[in-house]
Amino acid sequence: MRYDIAVIGAGVTGSMIARELAKYNLSVVVLEKENDVAMGSSKANSGIVHAGYDARPGTLKARLNVAGCAMMPKVASELGVPYRQNGSLVVAFCDEEMAAVQELYARGRLNGVEHLYVLGREQLFSLEPHLSPAAVGALYAPDAGIVCPYSLTIAAMGNAMDNGVELKRNFPVMSLADRGASFEISSPGETVEAAFVINAAGLYADRVAAMVGDGFFTIRPRRGEYYLFDRSIGNVVRQTVFQAPTAMGKGVLVTPTAHGNLLIGPTAEDIDDKEDKKTTAAGLEKMTLAAAKSVPGLPLNGVITAFTGLRAVGSTGDFIITQSPTHPRLIHAAAIESPGLASSPAIAAYVEAMLQGMGVLTHKRREFNPYRAPIPCPGKMGEDERYSLIAHDPAYGRIVCRCEEISEGEIRDAIRRNPPAADTDGVKRRVRAGMGRCQGGFCLPLVTELLSAELGIPMDQVTKRGPGSEILSGPVK
Repeated sequence: MRYDIAVIGAGVTGSMIARELAKYNLSVVVLEKENDVAMGSSKANSGIVHAGYDARPGTLKARLNVAGCAMMPKVASELGVPYRQNGSLVVAFCDEEMAAVQELYARGRLNGVEHLYVLGREQLFSLEPHLSPAAVGALYAPDAGIVCPYSLTIAAMGNAMDNGVELKRNFPVMSLADRGASFEISSPGETVEAAFVINAAGLYADRVAAMVGDGFFTIRPRRGEYYLFDRSIGNVVRQTVFQAPTAMGKGVLVTPTAHGNLLIGPTAEDIDDKEDKKTTAAGLEKMTLAAAKSVPGLPLNGVITAFTGLRAVGSTGDFIITQSPTHPRLIHAAAIESPGLASSPAIAAYVEAMLQGMGVLTHKRREFNPYRAPIPCPGKMGEDERYSLIAHDPAYGRIVCRCEEISEGEIRDAIRRNPPAADTDGVKRRVRAGMGRCQGGFCLPLVTELLSAELGIPMDQVTKRGPGSEILSGPVK
């Protein structure tokens, strides 16, 4: 099959780019090596929409972070994704750290962040009364926000697919060859051709680049461990609380999530293995102690899960969004580490402008629809609206996940709409069945049954996260 454009990678960067390309009269395919979208860095990060004060002035990170933050409320609204403009604080605990806060303030102003304030101790505690008494001041960025990173990615890809983009899952790119008029892109089971290629392969973007001889950058994973707390303590802080940053990143944060939980993390450890997502006792203990510096007394019995995310740290120190120096029909969108999530709408617009400059994007589709309605959620409806929905379709009245009050109708919708959930983790990311206190301990069998019925496969072929993660081995009776 030959396409006009192939996007390699269905993380938030690739999905946002695909959505922009769906506005044009082009054939577009997204190639993803996993069983679902948002399976790399987009699945496991802090979900912070940074205001843009941290990146070095003059960099793509700085420019696209500020632009992306401004774009995010509209994008999230169009895509039906939970978004909260809750603001962020960089808290200082001594005079030396207050000097760093002042430097961040000056940097943010250079980057074009409009609303930025340096707070004294009294102002700080009026915003966040549960902070450590040792705090002396902070940088306050009211335009910062929080969004669910995998919900944003799923919705962006779903909107792209609803507008004609094709998604091929379980398509690990093993070779990329320029054949002159087009690129040939091969996985172990399939080969496609595309006139133009966008390399948004996350941690593997350097390996994709190397397939055509582009060795001017490398990607190294940085592992970060997190604790997610139950929603019962999700209001301990209202803003996202950072500490003064170091060379390894913005430090351990304490933040509410877009769904009302509390999140702490991440640690920052440079590693070599691009698949090493294990959590460690030492890492979690280090993270917990660091978070306690900002907010002491967090109840660890409220932790419902621990997880690890990997950030794609590039060798250049900045986002790499450029045409290949040797294959100009190939665009690299690589090294999209923090603030990549916040920047993602602006990154997509930047790539769109590049393709326009190359004469690729010329005819827009009049029928493009930027809107994607969220799956109906009876648990968040008023009584009359909920009863009306259930009367129309009783499946919305049959609760499968009691922790999160998720119905059979919502799970069915997650399996049927673009991009369809193909495993239990896919259902979990789309409608939160299994995200609650019991982490799927009670609802997993019912979710497995629904996947089996909807996908038309035996229950022992239903997986947790794709081939090789089957949940059942066969009947016992």
